[in-house]
Amino acid sequence: MPTLPYWALKLIAQADMVNAHVPQPDAALIAMISRLLGKPFVLTYQCDLSLPKGFIHDLANQGSNIANHISSKIADVIVTTSMDYAENSLFLQRYLKKVQPILPPIQLESVTEENVAAFRAKYGIDSDQRIVGMAARLATEKGVEYLIQALPSVLERYPNVRVLFAGQHLDVLGEETYARTLEPLIKKLGNHWTFLGILPSDEWAVFFHEAEVTVLPSINSTEAFGMVQVESMICGTPVISTDMPGVRQPVKLTGMGRIVPPRNAPALSQALIDILDQPNNYGGDDQAVKMKFSPNAIAEQYETLFNQLLQH
Repeated sequence: MPTLPYWALKLIAQADMVNAHVPQPDAALIAMISRLLGKPFVLTYQCDLSLPKGFIHDLANQGSNIANHISSKIADVIVTTSMDYAENSLFLQRYLKKVQPILPPIQLESVTEENVAAFRAKYGIDSDQRIVGMAARLATEKGVEYLIQALPSVLERYPNVRVLFAGQHLDVLGEETYARTLEPLIKKLGNHWTFLGILPSDEWAVFFHEAEVTVLPSINSTEAFGMVQVESMICGTPVISTDMPGVRQPVKLTGMGRIVPPRNAPALSQALIDILDQPNNYGGDDQAVKMKFSPNAIAEQYETLFNQLLQH
């Protein structure tokens, strides 16, 4: 936006300190203005950017990387979701002395019996179906194909398994080729796969309650944590995630699920069967998870960090 420098100068001058998020090219400008005006600067590092191969994507990756380095060198503290992710990030490894892990804040709406009944009626969920959930964009880094490949073996044991896919699946920017590749594979699954689209907030929580297990088969570092895992756990639903830095942390912290190697459909299939066989083995303290990730608890950690910087 052409007026960004003007408003950044004006507003940062009025602030006690500044918190920017990356990857986002504008953060570099915000960081430089913060340094110019002598304001403490905290950078929240969401993830490494790893776009699919291509000329435009390569330019975006390089531009983002340069902007991230400028922001990180100026930052007093870099916040990320876990040291696990930071220590395995080729980018963040250079700035580990500045890194402080703070979990993301996560909150869901409460679920009523009426919400559940309406959801089941709307999406035609039968009482005898075994529901597997996936919440994501239909994007390359999410590893959707590995869930597709895992399903035939699961269906041999549980012919009534049905995947509910919540999230944007049409016209995902930059993922058109990926979607066309998956389309015939998903069609072969017939009524065992249902796209729900982008759900309203009242249905979002019900989606996690209705699933017996949710899956996050992500395959690259663009996935740094996977907040949907925690949303699932808050609803008492276990998760299968891939053994990747950051992504494996929710299951490790709670014990509510299984961790499988990335890009490994057979391992994912077996984990699904194991959880559907004995779901009680993967339960946990959903209320403790809710409290640990509550916005108030996370805000207190940021407030403590901000106060420490202001005191110095």
